[in-house]
Amino acid sequence: MTTIILSAGARAAADVASLLRARNTLLWIVSREEARVERLLVDAAASASYEPLFWDCATGISDYSGAPREAGAGATDPAQAIAAIRDSGKRQLWVLRDLPTWLRDPTVSRGLRSLARSLSLAPRDQARAVVVLTPSSEVPAELQGHAVVIDWPLPDRSEIAAILDSAIAALPDDIRESAAPNGCRDAAIDAAVGLSAEEAQSCYAKSLVSLRRIDPAMVAGEKKRVIAREKVLEWFDPLPGGLDSVGGLDLLKGWLDSRRAAFSVAAREYGLPAPKGALLVGVPGCGKSLTAKAVAAAWGMPLLRLDMGALRSKWVGESEGNIRKALKVAETVAPCVLWLDEIEKAMSGATQGAADGGVSADALGAVLQWMQDRAGSVFVVATANDVAALPPELMRKGRFDELFFVDLPTAVERGAILRAALRQYGRDVASVDVGAVADATAEFTGAELAALIPDAMYAAFADGARAIVTSDLVNAARGTVPLARTAAEKIARLRQWAQGRARPASASDRPIAGGGGRQLDV
Repeated sequence: MTTIILSAGARAAADVASLLRARNTLLWIVSREEARVERLLVDAAASASYEPLFWDCATGISDYSGAPREAGAGATDPAQAIAAIRDSGKRQLWVLRDLPTWLRDPTVSRGLRSLARSLSLAPRDQARAVVVLTPSSEVPAELQGHAVVIDWPLPDRSEIAAILDSAIAALPDDIRESAAPNGCRDAAIDAAVGLSAEEAQSCYAKSLVSLRRIDPAMVAGEKKRVIAREKVLEWFDPLPGGLDSVGGLDLLKGWLDSRRAAFSVAAREYGLPAPKGALLVGVPGCGKSLTAKAVAAAWGMPLLRLDMGALRSKWVGESEGNIRKALKVAETVAPCVLWLDEIEKAMSGATQGAADGGVSADALGAVLQWMQDRAGSVFVVATANDVAALPPELMRKGRFDELFFVDLPTAVERGAILRAALRQYGRDVASVDVGAVADATAEFTGAELAALIPDAMYAAFADGARAIVTSDLVNAARGTVPLARTAAEKIARLRQWAQGRARPASASDRPIAGGGGRQLDV
């Protein structure tokens, strides 16, 4: 027996056909892809034995080809369209474009509401249904009891693959073979997932015109426009070097490397679930945020940052709505890495009763529900400095795959961080005794270690623009009071909490000379 797997669009069309057979009279379909949705609605109408008709204020009533219907010639007013639907005695599906603009008119709103009620009483052979096709999900309160809202899905991998094949097939024979994404077909498909069908077609065409081949990186760049358009997430460019630019944290990086293959086609065919993410808790300045940036670069995925504090609103329910929208956009762009930076600041109110009017509790509920139910390839990296402010519901298994504790770096890790920072600033690693500097910075965080390089460069530049040497870095370290001293009590509480609760991000768990700690990166 062969199992037929339908595309996302085909499944949505099948749902519409079922709703039509069940005599639902008003469907509110949310989508920006007018042409693609209408093509699928024609299939749904045929499946339910409905004749599809279309209306807009420019053409009036027409068939799918755009040819005006004689009965609807000149019917460019929505009231005329509603009257035509009411008076028709045929089994029809009417698709009304851009109607929400006219629903501000109480006459039109009342007419559509009355129409939805009357159509439910029509004989089966005269059954009619109305589709309001719009990018807006805001259904007027007067129609909410009558409308079935359908959030039409974007093209999935199978549909994107068909678009890619069509773009290649349309090329002349002499360039078709060289233009095909040999060896990176899956990457070319993944790069376009999250775009509309028209956007995917445009990206593939642009890549072919510019490079005479399909380039996944160029196609993926179009997703930046999706993020900019929605204004609920920030797009971060990849961190050069990936995880190699992070010093230390060998256990964390090893764990991340083992999860990378789970996003492959072979993993999907095997049935391996996509990794959910990791919660990184620990000392500030120890590389938690840097790891989020590095893993996106290492995996070749977009990095999106969700600032839940910036999405708060004074209106009841709007903050939760903004967060849900942001999470939906992340799923649209998937596969991607979603970075929740300093999540405890946004969630702290959820543990303080109604101190903030319940805004944080609503935000927590939206995030927890999404993290539990999501099925897309969104890998979440959440960072937190103050674990006491985190709600326990967020840290239980099932929300994240793993909870890591990031402590101060060991001597070996301090050396790795210093080498990475020297390379970042274009300095010669061989001109510095990294071991001596590591010994002089026993209680430093990764951020503090990285800050020594520009301090040493200032001193060297003032001394005749010479190369920096070991003494420059040691002198800079002597003038720094590390966080491990100014916040010693807080770090001690963090370490006490992490015992038995969190997995160490570094393999080394031994005390370091001059201070306690385990690891770090920058």
